[in-house]
Amino acid sequence: MRVFGHLVVFLHKYLNSRNLRLMLNYVWAGLILIGFIVAVCRAVFLGDVLVFERIINGTFDMSIFAVMDVALPLAGVMTLWLGLMNIGEKAGAIRFLSRIVGPFFSKLFPEIPKNHKVNGELLMNFSANMLGLDNAATPLGLKAMQSLQDLNKDKTSASNAQIMFLALNTSGLTIIPIAIMAQRAILGAANPTDIFIPLLISTYCSTLIAIIYVGIRQKINLFDKVIIGWIGSITLLIGLLAWYVSGLSNEEMARFSSIFSNVLLMLVIAAFIGGALYKKVNIFDAFIDGAKEGFSTSVKIIPYMVGMLVAISVFRSSGAIDLLTLGIEKAAQLFTNRTEFVDALPTAFMKPLSGSGAKAMMVECMKTFGVDSFAGKLSCLFQGAADTTFYIVALYFGSVGIKRTRYAIGAGLIADLGGVIAAIICAYLFFG
Repeated sequence: MRVFGHLVVFLHKYLNSRNLRLMLNYVWAGLILIGFIVAVCRAVFLGDVLVFERIINGTFDMSIFAVMDVALPLAGVMTLWLGLMNIGEKAGAIRFLSRIVGPFFSKLFPEIPKNHKVNGELLMNFSANMLGLDNAATPLGLKAMQSLQDLNKDKTSASNAQIMFLALNTSGLTIIPIAIMAQRAILGAANPTDIFIPLLISTYCSTLIAIIYVGIRQKINLFDKVIIGWIGSITLLIGLLAWYVSGLSNEEMARFSSIFSNVLLMLVIAAFIGGALYKKVNIFDAFIDGAKEGFSTSVKIIPYMVGMLVAISVFRSSGAIDLLTLGIEKAAQLFTNRTEFVDALPTAFMKPLSGSGAKAMMVECMKTFGVDSFAGKLSCLFQGAADTTFYIVALYFGSVGIKRTRYAIGAGLIADLGGVIAAIICAYLFFG
């Protein structure tokens, strides 16, 4: 406990330093330079001269991926959902949602005016994330970030509300991790859904840690009865859902998730359009007006996406993650012989950097050690316990031109670390 206390003090002092304003700058340069140093060491000491070819090929592949597979496909989804969101605003649906969550969000986001429309946008983004609706969550999140930027007095520096919003997104709270369970089923797991409860606990711990850390930094009264009441209610609902879903088979769970998520999404769209008709809004014109922002927003994020994803590719292709894992394994062996968790750590290291990379690490871990092995199950918990912090920072802050991220990256990484620690504890409790 004393060591943990010293770690918290160190993190607090570091994350308060004035240099943290340039953290994204240092992270970007660090990923590239560390990757270069590791590559030189591999070439000199291991004779792996092809490492530089892998790195350069990776930079070209990732720059193309950032544009062709991220930004341009996002343009279509952004165009659709920003158009629908504009219909919802004209219909008054967004403000209606804002009034529902207003008491809670006014405590968690004190900078946001009471009943402001952004509360409804935040709620829709969080709901889509929890339901695993990534295609809807991203444009809804970008819309919410733009609304928060409109309230931001310093347009180049992240506001407190934007940091809280980003930290909650990077915590990656997902209620039903269908993609992970489906991958386990494909690889022949005896019970693909056995990771559901421990994963839900892990990702919820990550979210709570994000709220606690950012709340302390922003001097929010986390013991306010409104915050306690809402978090307690959410905890109860998640617990009841976990109890119900845990009794379903893999096929039943997949069917339940698909029906529940998509019907809810269709109800939202129908409610927006029905409300707009009731208010005699010109629906198609409202859709077009909102949709026009979709393409411009997607183009705006291209430089941020290319820069961050290429740096991550250099770091990954150099073999730096393998070296880091080896170092942790040697250090852990000094204190315990229970080092099974180390085999799954590459997934945890990759997740803040790349979602697709982390998925590949998870699949590789299950294939190498067995889909029902301790490491295989823990890698699934790592995959679902957090989100792609650096990708989210580049995407959301890049879309509104934020250059000084303040402690946003630190908050996201602390939430990720909390999810990783919770996942390890849950793995030993459930599968140990």
